[in-house]
Amino acid sequence: MLKDKDRIFSNLYGMKDRSIKGSMQRGHWDNTAKLIKQGATWIVNEIKGSGLRGRGGAGFPTGLKWSFMPKPEAKKPSYLVVNADESEPGTCKDREILRHEPHTLIEGCLLAGFAMGAHTAYIYVRGEYVREREALQIAINEAYSKGFIGKNASKSGWDFDVFVHHGAGAYICGEETALLESLEGKKGMPRMKPPFPAMAGLYGCPTTVNNVESIAVVPTILRRGASWFSKFGRPNNFGTKLFCLSGHVNSPCVVEEEMSIPLKELIDKHGGGVRGGWKNLKAVIPGGASVPLLPANICEDALMDFDWLKEQKSGLGTGAVIVMDGQTDVIKAIWRLSKFYKHESCGQCTPCREGTGWMMRVMERFVSGNAELEEIDSLLEVSKQIEGHTICALGDAAAWPIQGLMRHFRHEVESRIKTNKNSHLAAE
Repeated sequence: MLKDKDRIFSNLYGMKDRSIKGSMQRGHWDNTAKLIKQGATWIVNEIKGSGLRGRGGAGFPTGLKWSFMPKPEAKKPSYLVVNADESEPGTCKDREILRHEPHTLIEGCLLAGFAMGAHTAYIYVRGEYVREREALQIAINEAYSKGFIGKNASKSGWDFDVFVHHGAGAYICGEETALLESLEGKKGMPRMKPPFPAMAGLYGCPTTVNNVESIAVVPTILRRGASWFSKFGRPNNFGTKLFCLSGHVNSPCVVEEEMSIPLKELIDKHGGGVRGGWKNLKAVIPGGASVPLLPANICEDALMDFDWLKEQKSGLGTGAVIVMDGQTDVIKAIWRLSKFYKHESCGQCTPCREGTGWMMRVMERFVSGNAELEEIDSLLEVSKQIEGHTICALGDAAAWPIQGLMRHFRHEVESRIKTNKNSHLAAE
């Protein structure tokens, strides 16, 4: 269990002063210029050495991503874009940073921006996060008034501006290239890759898109050292992580813990246990709605990190743990997710545009049992035709929950179809 002295987000619950004064008392903005004067190469190497992997879902090594940025040139500015379009069902970790720890993010933007040669950062905030955006803007204004950002930011010799952009509430804009399209004032639809944003991103210029948590942890890593951060978690899964616990737990919460913490420990110590006790657990979605669920027997030994969950054909994703107890209609739960992805598809790719609606309608019939047994395999086949055949990962996100359901709870779907058939026969 993570000790308080090792927590990066010491005001996660908003119990302390979130203003710039309170943030400075907690160690933020402490001689930021000294970190910048160590040089961009040093910053990138420290982040690489820390083992930090992106906290937005994909888990790509953050320092490596930064190193893809070409050297700045006068003709083309470089940009840092922070993805605060937190729309994944079950995920609410970045929200707490925006409203209670905004200065960790702003200072992180300055350091990350300098490391990749960017003089400008755009923070793209989810449309529904109105109060969070207001809190963030107040913090940015405070940082400008103190001279921590702007001309000669923190007296480092580096000019740096931070702008907040408010989205319109589209899930698809959480995908980095759709986010860039939206930021440019166009319809939020994913771009083909390559070119990747590092070569041609915002306004055709070199751009790095990072998650809020990925950027907010940077100042603490640089102050405490890469070796401090990498002492938490298993190899290749280092550091601390914000986890969201929701669903059928006694105390839903967001908590900072070390990577690779056992799922059972996370639920019992921070979520107050499963409603009705651990034996009443049916399934857990370990990383936000887009990753496949795990049944109770696998949850017993589950470790919350990228590699362990990948081995179980699931994923850490955003670290949003959605707990389902024994009374959950798991078929209906996955149908509800199918409905969400059908609604949020941008419609650009045929497999996703047509497939998400088709999967949702079949899942709806599975909920009532008004289907044929052969349709289970047909549904799985369609999910495989969608997975990996779209421009962005929304197609995968729509397919994986259904694949997870059939992998672990196919017997429930079959039972419901047979029960429905038998009841019709009895009625006749």
